[in-house]
Amino acid sequence: MIERVTRPFCLPSHSQHAMLLTLAVLVTACSDDSQERRRSLGDTPSFGDFMRVADAGRGGRLFGQCAACHTVRMGAGDRSGPGLYDVVGKPVATNSRRFGYTGSLRSLGGVWTPERLDVWLAAPAKLVPGTSMTFRGLSDPLDRADVIAYLQTQAVEAEGVEVPTSRP
Repeated sequence: MIERVTRPFCLPSHSQHAMLLTLAVLVTACSDDSQERRRSLGDTPSFGDFMRVADAGRGGRLFGQCAACHTVRMGAGDRSGPGLYDVVGKPVATNSRRFGYTGSLRSLGGVWTPERLDVWLAAPAKLVPGTSMTFRGLSDPLDRADVIAYLQTQAVEAEGVEVPTSRP
């Protein structure tokens, strides 16, 4: 005869409860409010509208995919792409003295404004045919605005400034 062993119902231990609570907090902290931000944009949002609701904290998380090739901290140097610390507002192809920018990018000229970064991040090779940057781009304008907002916080004048989050 096989004896059936039953266990009484037990509540999670203190450590399991703490772990579940921590997990719930992390999920909430990492949640994306992009749907709410999109609703606030209206039917035909402009670049300025996207920047108005941009979330630099989320942009920092999205920058993780850029970090394979780029650094963004002061003095961090270059990787296979140039360091991007303090890039917003700088002339194109000048942010790193050591990086070998392509002639195509150097010939673009101008300054890395938020608007120009938006076009670049949408499709680098479309803006600069012949660029060595193999990244296909970010198709979502809200993602681009978030990354641009993050890059704006990684600048000399932003030192010591708290990273802004989305604004209603």
